[in-house]
Amino acid sequence: MNRNPKLFLFAIILLVLGVPSLGNGQDLSGIANEFIKILPQELKQKASFPFDHSERFNWHFIPRDRKGITFHDMDETQTKAALALMRASLSKQGEEKAKAIFELENVLRIVETRPPNDTYRDPLNYYFSIFGDPSTTKEWGWRLEGHHLSLNFSSLKGELISATPTFFGSNPGIVQVDLHRGKQVLKKETDMGFALLHSLDASQLKIALYTDKAPGDILTSNDRKASLLTPKGIGYSQLTASQKKMLEALIHLYLDNYNTETRDTMWQKVMSTGLDSLHFAWAGSQVNEIGQGHYYRIQCPGILIEYDNVQNNANHVHTVVRDLTNDFGEDILGNHYTNGHAHISENN
Repeated sequence: MNRNPKLFLFAIILLVLGVPSLGNGQDLSGIANEFIKILPQELKQKASFPFDHSERFNWHFIPRDRKGITFHDMDETQTKAALALMRASLSKQGEEKAKAIFELENVLRIVETRPPNDTYRDPLNYYFSIFGDPSTTKEWGWRLEGHHLSLNFSSLKGELISATPTFFGSNPGIVQVDLHRGKQVLKKETDMGFALLHSLDASQLKIALYTDKAPGDILTSNDRKASLLTPKGIGYSQLTASQKKMLEALIHLYLDNYNTETRDTMWQKVMSTGLDSLHFAWAGSQVNEIGQGHYYRIQCPGILIEYDNVQNNANHVHTVVRDLTNDFGEDILGNHYTNGHAHISENN
């Protein structure tokens, strides 16, 4: 069997060597600078952008060329430093999902009968970008992005002020080839959504199910600013005590992808407008099977979570978390600049 040496090395780093445990602190500037300083000048220049560069908002979750540097560009030491930054920004759960999404590119090579060295479906084709100079006194950010993964982080004065948009996708939703057969990267997102739906009685279901046809994708797509969708579905106050706990647990499943401080900040944003402001809406099939397209969303004034499984015969999952006021840190940064902190624009 032909083995790509670079890919094999990457797998060893991910699955055997791992990256050092870094805790869940919000000041990531030291870790980011450790990554930057070991890059040769050519890669450093390729990976770095001014904080206010338009590229920071140029996010997507489809397979396409991006700016930044990929695992193809990096050696073993640089790869481990890049993964350390990812690990410090996420929880263990989030880290494992990101790595599993990388690996699904190998599955897609088989599903689509592509050669082993195909670059369209490629687990090494994920891009790291740094925006601004990582610092405890200024604004800066970083992004990891590729097919079905977009992680966007913004920091100000040593604190993560935004971790959205956050996109995790899975194609296939359930692997049906021998490589990782039965693997379901976003299984809990699917099963817990259906569990809440199936707990509803007939009168509740009439409210929660707003259409029998699921949309073809998440409704907010890759918009720079998430649409303020009209709340649909059933309100938190219309749920029983056990159903309320199920909805809260489903929200926590998504927020638990972040490191501890970010998770807690996001949950406080949900709580700030009161749990009664939450809505759970369902569209499409009520059957949890391949071929049965379905969609749900959870919404309150501050946070929007979307889940969609329609494409590829409803075996292709997209999920996104959007902060309706603070994606890319724009709300907090806007207040920071308004309150007398000058922002000097740079050009790249």
